[in-house]
Amino acid sequence: MNQVKTIQIRHGNERGHTKISWLDSYHTFSFGGYVDPNHMGFRSLRVINDDRVAPGAGFATHSHRDMEIITYVLEGALEHRDSLGTGAVIYPGDAQRMSAGSGITHSEFNHSKTKPVHFLQIWIVPDRKGLSPSYEQRTFPSEERSGILRLIAAKDGREGAVTIHQDVDLYASLLQPNDLVSYHLKPQRYAWVQVARGVVTLNGHSLKEGDGAAVNGEEQLEISTDTGGEILLFDLA
Repeated sequence: MNQVKTIQIRHGNERGHTKISWLDSYHTFSFGGYVDPNHMGFRSLRVINDDRVAPGAGFATHSHRDMEIITYVLEGALEHRDSLGTGAVIYPGDAQRMSAGSGITHSEFNHSKTKPVHFLQIWIVPDRKGLSPSYEQRTFPSEERSGILRLIAAKDGREGAVTIHQDVDLYASLLQPNDLVSYHLKPQRYAWVQVARGVVTLNGHSLKEGDGAAVNGEEQLEISTDTGGEILLFDLA
């Protein structure tokens, strides 16, 4: 069956918003107290939270189950601790994957006492429940992401990507002015493009920081920019 070709834009200024003394967070999909039946996720992609955390502050120890959680830092540094005994700091260019599986507790804090941290936290529904909790972190230097789509997470962990327990390929790209990247989407696959920073054009659609786009039935994706930007591209079953 042929897929109907659509690109649906999720404008950043329409996202849910949580703001408290130490946290400024925008929710692409329903999360916590923000519930929108029209935006409950896309395919297995369940959460994209665009978080800014004040210096020295963060999320106290809390628990998760049956979720693949990916953290992608844009500015600053995020400190992570969990019940597996992991202690790590996540910097720009790192991809962190935590499989909550049968149950895990963790905390996340701004590593700096003086500078804010800005990061995207992504939740993906795993392909099965009850996995053994696990943690993985890899560094992808800026030169590996500049002007190309660099695979940073995948079900098979190929090309040095972190391994996620779902049929998803996640790419990151740093785009300079006048860059163009192309991506071929196989039949019966879907894509989500999230603009982390800057302004880009996706198949003729202008997207700015915070915007996302759900792609259905388009075989060829062309992403360009006049001014520069940073994007994540999810290839989803």
